[in-house]
Parts: sequence; C-alpha cells; structure tokens
Amino acid sequence: MAVVKYLVLLLLVMQTSFMVLILRYTRTVHKTGPRYLTSTVIFLAECVKLVTCLLIIFVGAKFNWRRLYVELRTGLFEHPMETIKVAVPSGIYAIQNNLLFVALSYLDAATYQVTYQLKILTTAICSVILLRRSLSRQQWAALLLLMIGVALVQMPTETEETDLTVTNRLFGLTVLLIACLSSGFAGVYFELLLKQSSLSLWIRNIQMAIFGMLFSAMTVLYSDWKAISKGGFLQGYDALVIAVLLLQAYGGLLVACAVQYTDNIIKGFATSISIILSSMISHFIFEDLQLTGLFMTGTIMVLGATFLYGWKRPTKGSVKES
Repeated sequence: MAVVKYLVLLLLVMQTSFMVLILRYTRTVHKTGPRYLTSTVIFLAECVKLVTCLLIIFVGAKFNWRRLYVELRTGLFEHPMETIKVAVPSGIYAIQNNLLFVALSYLDAATYQVTYQLKILTTAICSVILLRRSLSRQQWAALLLLMIGVALVQMPTETEETDLTVTNRLFGLTVLLIACLSSGFAGVYFELLLKQSSLSLWIRNIQMAIFGMLFSAMTVLYSDWKAISKGGFLQGYDALVIAVLLLQAYGGLLVACAVQYTDNIIKGFATSISIILSSMISHFIFEDLQLTGLFMTGTIMVLGATFLYGWKRPTKGSVKES
C-alpha cells in the first residue's frame, strides 16, 4: 500500500505541476497563426473522461457488454432525479475550468498555484454550511494562516507598478477567486451527492462528464462559434495543447484515486512539491516571477496551512502502514 501511496504522490505532483506550467506556456508564448480555443479543450477533455470511465466500468464488468449495459441503465436512467442533480456541480465545474484557463493567461504559474489554495477556505466554509461539519481550532488557525499567506503573495513588487500590469494582475486574481468559490461549492455539493446515494464513483463521474460535455458545448457555441467557423474546431492545436487536454481530463480522475488510496498528508506533500517546482521553473525558465521575501514568506505560510489543515495527530496504539 505504501508503494501505491507514493505512486499517487508522484502522479499528483506531475499532473498539478505540468498542467499549470504547460497551460501557462501555451497561453502566453508568442506563436504565428491562431491560438487554440480553451472552450474546445475543455469540451474534448470531458469526452476523454467519459470514454475513460466507460472503459473502467467495462473492465470491472469483465468485458461483458450486457453487464455494462445493465450497470449504465441502472445508474443513469432508473433514477433520473439522481442524474439531474449532477447538473449543478457539473455546470459549475464547466464554468470554473474556463475561469482557470483565463486566470493563467494573466498570472504566473507560482502565484496561481499559491492563490488557488484558497479553495481550501471556500471548501471549508461550504462544508460547514452544507454538510454541518465542524472544524477544529487547528483547522480554523490553518485557514487564518492561509489567508495571510495568500495576501502576502499578492503584495506587488516595484517592477509591477505599471497600470497595465496591475490591471492584468487584478483581473487574473478576480477570475481566480471566483474559481475558488465555485470549486469549494461544487466539491462539497458533489460530496453530498456521493454520501446520499449508493451509485459508484465511476457512474457519478460519467454523469458529470455527460453534463460537462453539454455545458462545454454550449460554451463553445456561445463564445467561440465565429472563430471555429473561420479557423476550425482544432485550430492552434499541437502536441503541447494535446498534453493540456489529457492533463485536464485525467486530473479529476487522479484526485478521485488520491481520495481512495492516500491521505491528507500525502496530498499536502504533492501540493507543496508542486508549488515549489512551479516557483523554480517560473523564476529560472519563464522569468515571469520575482522571488521576493514577501512571496517566499507567503508561500511558506500557505504550505504550512495546507499541512496544518489536513494534519491529524496519530492516536495511541496506532500502527504505521508498511
């Protein structure tokens, strides 16, 4: 089991870091010709998730088409209201994914990752309201530390005082904060659905993917139909964009595996390593991040808050896993 934990840790670090860095690069690098449309990437990512979940269920049914059909019919059509309920978090996630793409067009990867940890705060608040969950003093202290750390990261440097840079940064931060709010609510709402139903996680993910495809298709038609009519659905696509698509598609499924096979400490390690890696690459390779004292202090506080929020003291007599 320890091997599985560290494998999930490695995959989480790679997915989180590479997703943010590659996405940031593809949205800001100068290129000839049209840039890819984020709405089409999000739509195709939902398609990939749907196909992947179907394959997982098919494998679980031992490649029996009838058993696959029965499981899908039972999960999707025999309880239509359970399926319809998923439209709420799915629609919110569709909006959130588009917002994250926009935010990374205006913020460096490290600032984005540190600030996005505010989803811990929004998730905690939504958990208290919707799930009637109580937080310990340690967790409230972690949330306070998190807010202070994120505030320090946002403190401007002398080189950032141009009106255009400040305006772009504020816009990116506003978009990211809205994404944090949507992430917290949608995550808790989805958890509530899982606890109130006996449907499997993969059936729920299929429901999410179906509605995700619907909402993403609406976004494609509403915001980018003119561009698609002119340049095509896959305009601007290359190997890096395909990598973003796959990382986007499998990110949610990887988190589901992390919930099943790891604990909060492992996920805290993954977040910390990813933030540190993104900061180093943003500073030394992309050269779009100044590692000031305030930024480093704020980042350390956010990392500490992440660990403190998920840390559970071992009970007496507990046995460590081998």
